[in-house]
Amino acid sequence: MEDSLDAIAQNYRGKHPFRFLILLYRQDFKYIGLSMLFYTVKHSPEWIRPLILANIIDIISTPSQHALWELWWNGAIFAVSVIQNIPTHYLCVRFMSLATRRMESRLRTALVQRLQELSLDFYYQNSTGVLQSKLLRDVESIQTLTSQLFELLPAAFLTISIASIVTAIRTPEFLIFFGATVPITVILMRILTKPLRDRNQKLRYQFENMSAYLVEMVKLIPVTRAHGAEITEIDRTRSKLETLQQAAMRVDRINAIAGASSWVTLRLFGCLCLIFSAFFAYTGRFDMTIGSVVLLTGYFDSLTASVLQILTVLPQIGKGFDAIRSVGEILECPQIEPNRGKTLVREVQGVFAFKSVSFTYPSHKKPALMDFSVEVNPGETIAIVGPSGAGKSTLLSLIVGFLRPSAGQILLDDRDLNTLDLRSYRRFLSVVTQETILFEGTVRENILYGCDGASEVRLRQAIADANALEFIQALPQGLNSLIGENGVKLSGGQRQRIAIARALIRNPRVLLLDEATASLDSASESLIQEALERLMGGRTTFVVAHRLSTIRKADRVIVLEDGRIVEIGNPRQLLGNEGLFARLYDLQTRLGFISS
Repeated sequence: MEDSLDAIAQNYRGKHPFRFLILLYRQDFKYIGLSMLFYTVKHSPEWIRPLILANIIDIISTPSQHALWELWWNGAIFAVSVIQNIPTHYLCVRFMSLATRRMESRLRTALVQRLQELSLDFYYQNSTGVLQSKLLRDVESIQTLTSQLFELLPAAFLTISIASIVTAIRTPEFLIFFGATVPITVILMRILTKPLRDRNQKLRYQFENMSAYLVEMVKLIPVTRAHGAEITEIDRTRSKLETLQQAAMRVDRINAIAGASSWVTLRLFGCLCLIFSAFFAYTGRFDMTIGSVVLLTGYFDSLTASVLQILTVLPQIGKGFDAIRSVGEILECPQIEPNRGKTLVREVQGVFAFKSVSFTYPSHKKPALMDFSVEVNPGETIAIVGPSGAGKSTLLSLIVGFLRPSAGQILLDDRDLNTLDLRSYRRFLSVVTQETILFEGTVRENILYGCDGASEVRLRQAIADANALEFIQALPQGLNSLIGENGVKLSGGQRQRIAIARALIRNPRVLLLDEATASLDSASESLIQEALERLMGGRTTFVVAHRLSTIRKADRVIVLEDGRIVEIGNPRQLLGNEGLFARLYDLQTRLGFISS
């Protein structure tokens, strides 16, 4: 299964969307073939009906030349052709559904796999709403493209072929009329639908942008409420929706004009076909019978309807191929975290050596971190402090491997982090941040995330060590209680303790704490600080903290300013130096963040 998913990503070619579509279905072409077969059979009444009607009319208009059994025979054939539609339609839908749903699942899984492999830079450059649209709307468009390419188009071409062949046998002279009117219909439809293709593409981009905006709007509802900006947000959303509405209405108007013009054109040509064939039957030319008039009129309607169906489907097919190119923005994105072929990490001691590490963000000229050199012993707690913009978060991202040094080296147990498979390294690492990220599920599922094989005893111990046992037991279903999206049913302190329990159960060798108690009240902070001390025991820990009261027990404090180390030492030494750390400590004491 994984090989096939890799093949989807590795064999994507934006310039050849049809080849990629074939690749998506290479495991299921037998189902598509069966679906096409049953679609052809179920569609057969459309080809048989004009011929049967012509035969019956000829039989009843010239009874002396026909036997009565011919009437019953033609009626029986027509009845059977209609009744078979029930089983063949079911089988057609069943096999096509089997193929498309399997493809849909494989493609979405391949997209998710690639999203998990992409670097964090990709997510900084793409909004959640746009990615959501690619995963849902674009994959759905590719699924629709399948039925259009492998059912509607073949059926339309088959109808045209059968209509032409039967007409050539019954009244070959009338092919001249077909040959003259059909091209005119095609040219007219192409002219009418040309503006529609451009409008459809623009409308798709507007839908993607609107999707991204709505996702952001929902996330910001607490901020909107807190600032009393509901009316502003409603007006802003209404304005964007009206712009989208106008664009969609323009497409609808073009569709309406094209649709009405197509209908009128076909009906006029159908009327001409009826008049001319009736004229030939009336004058006795070309051995035209009354049944032939019905036959030619019926086949002309089928033929022109098939041409119209092809022209109608073509823009939709273009839309489907646009969707293939759209998902390709994920599949062929080069911003993949480079882990393939690198050394797997099977054990971590927790020894770090930062050797002249510097990092500059692509969009900035000034480095966020410069000439950072520190050696960290296993089990040591390193606190990182400094004003906003000093480089603290950048340093943590480098340690996790989200970013890679622009210059210098980070060594883990004497191995360059750039040479290691970061996915295997992160199994020995846990991160607890100020903004706890939980998903909509149970308490148990959130704590066991990534550690499904943990025993019940280990789970209970992690909960107890995180000081979370009491409040979890008080929940309606205990560990099986649903916590809502991002844990909205829990307090900030409760969410943080679940995050600590999640970190504990992983038994990490390296721990990163990013403002883990910054937004909590004193009572919650005390419980969490106690849980964090248990979590930090014997582990190499990096602590980013603005509230300096939380790092009194740190082995060493690194003070950053403008991306450089300006001080390093234990808290007592730094307070005696009367440098930046002492000034920050004094300021927080006067503001009441630290008790004197």
